[in-house]
This record gives sequence, C-alpha cells and structure tokens, in this order.
Amino acid sequence: MTLKHVVAAIQMNCELGNKAGNLQRAQMLIEQALEQQATLIVLPELFNTGYRVEEQDWQYAETIPGETTDYLQRIATQHDVTIIGCILERGEIEGTIFDTAFVIAKNGILGKYRKTHLWDQENLRFTRGDALSVIHKDDLKIGLQICYEIGFPEGARILTLQGANILVYPSAFGEKRYYVWDIASRARAIENGCFVIAANRSGSEKQSTHFGGKSRIIDPQGNVLAEAVQEDECIVATIDLQRVIQQRREVPYLRDLNKAVFHPSE
Repeated sequence: MTLKHVVAAIQMNCELGNKAGNLQRAQMLIEQALEQQATLIVLPELFNTGYRVEEQDWQYAETIPGETTDYLQRIATQHDVTIIGCILERGEIEGTIFDTAFVIAKNGILGKYRKTHLWDQENLRFTRGDALSVIHKDDLKIGLQICYEIGFPEGARILTLQGANILVYPSAFGEKRYYVWDIASRARAIENGCFVIAANRSGSEKQSTHFGGKSRIIDPQGNVLAEAVQEDECIVATIDLQRVIQQRREVPYLRDLNKAVFHPSE
C-alpha cells in the first residue's frame, strides 16, 4: 500500500439548473485530472445545479444514490478512481433538503456527509446534518466538510481525532471573503497536521453572488501545493501521507491536546 497519491481539485463555473451541461463540464475536467494520473478527484459544492437555485431546490434535489452519483459512479468504475462531489440531497422526511457531500469509488458510494453548519440563507433552504465521520479509502482517511465550514476548526479537529489524514472541502465560497479562505484553509492543515483539498466554485450567479475560485491543495505545514487561477481548471498535486506522520511529530498539537478539557467527541 503506497503512501503517495495524486489528488486533484476541480474549479468550475456552473450554469444554473443545467444538470446535463454541468455534468458534462465536470466530466471534461475530471478527464484532465485522469490524464495527470489523479486517483482522488474533488468537485465543488452543488456543482451539478449551481448554487443559487433556491426557488427550485426541491426540483433539483436528488436521492443518493441517484442521477448524479450514478453518472459519477460510471466514471469511477471505468477509471478506478475516487470522486468526491456535493449536491442537493432529498431527505428521508418529505420536503427536507440537505447540502450533502459524498465519496464514490469503483465499488460504490463509500460514504456521505450532510453539512452541519449552514451559511446565511442556507438556514432557510436546508436541514442541518448532525454527524461527522471519517470515510476510508485504502490508506486515505477522508474527513468531509463543506464550504463555510472551513472556518470552523471544531469539525476539522473532531474528524482528525477520528483518524482523518486528509480534509476535503467542496465549496462555493464567496469572492469577498477570500481572506477567510486563504487563512482558514491553511490553518486547518497546520493545526491538524494533515492535507487539505479545497475545491471552489468560480464565476457569478444572479448578479449578486460572486465566487472566489482559488481552489487549492495544501500540505500539513500549510504550504499551498497547487492553486487554480482559471475559471474552469483542474489542479493536481502528489501528496505523501508520510508527511502527516512527520508533521504531527514535529508540531504535536494532537498529542498535546487536553481532551479532558474539550471533550471533542461529545
């Protein structure tokens, strides 16, 4: 089992409500990642519908598994890769919608995560998730968070204490708050001694919503290994999980955390 992996973050603009077009655009960018030998590929938040579809949330929401995950499943199976995406998910209770990330590999859906901290009007659109869990794919232990949650160190820390060695953030993060994106993404990597993949939206929606782009892959020391600059772009980096072990020894935040005070698992 290798400790080195080629990972990719996809940055893309989306057309509101055009699932077919957005999936085709995503596939084109996934193919660019595959050409660079990526085996873990991360898509942005609500990449298949666009973000500002609040009037049609229920119309565009899907079950998991469902249309979009089946589409990605075919790609994952054909190329033996792992794909992480984030879509509107219909809940078990009629009318409830979650903002949900998922991990797909050739053998199916490995797990999903429902966003627990909702941004602004998302509190009117979505139901909050209530669980954090690490999803295992070989020696990759994936902790999922979504967009706004990059500014919440608690979730990242709990996932790390559950064993995560990589934190993944599918995002539709705003351009105005780039300063948060820049510092928070690097901070989550440093304080947890892990890799971070943050795949963000680009472009604008409904004139008032402007996405920040700058998708990035970050190492456990907070160094940005790759960052997107184009509207539609696939960035790729090789990560070595041995660096997680090394960084956690060099700066032992996890060893020295006084769990008796914080009770992070409760």
